[in-house]
Amino acid sequence: MKKTETDIQIRFADIDILGHVNNVCLQHYFDLGKSMFYRDILGIEMMPGGGREFPITAATETSYFAQTRFDEPIYVETRMPAIGNKSMTVAQRIISRTTCEVKAESRSVMVAFDFVEQTSIPVPESWRSRLFS
Repeated sequence: MKKTETDIQIRFADIDILGHVNNVCLQHYFDLGKSMFYRDILGIEMMPGGGREFPITAATETSYFAQTRFDEPIYVETRMPAIGNKSMTVAQRIISRTTCEVKAESRSVMVAFDFVEQTSIPVPESWRSRLFS
């Protein structure tokens, strides 16, 4: 199964009063990982002007396992374990490069969407073929 690893630069503004990366920022990291997966694996042009077909989030679930600190090198691992007619499941983990500890994981259901027609569409064959080639 194809996957991407996206290194994350933790910024000072990502740290909360408790001294760890705020959970909201972890969601931004997951979004960055998805964007890189779409570009590098599925060949989807990124916005703006990226095209009319793009995956959008229908549902997401996140579990947090350990705190992430400012000086800790981390990356987002992204893969797509399931693909249906109009939807895809994206599984992600935030992992410490130093300890290999999984800090958080997320599972999202993405829907293929036509932004011109403003409706869901079948997952394009071009995405499928790149995922399984």
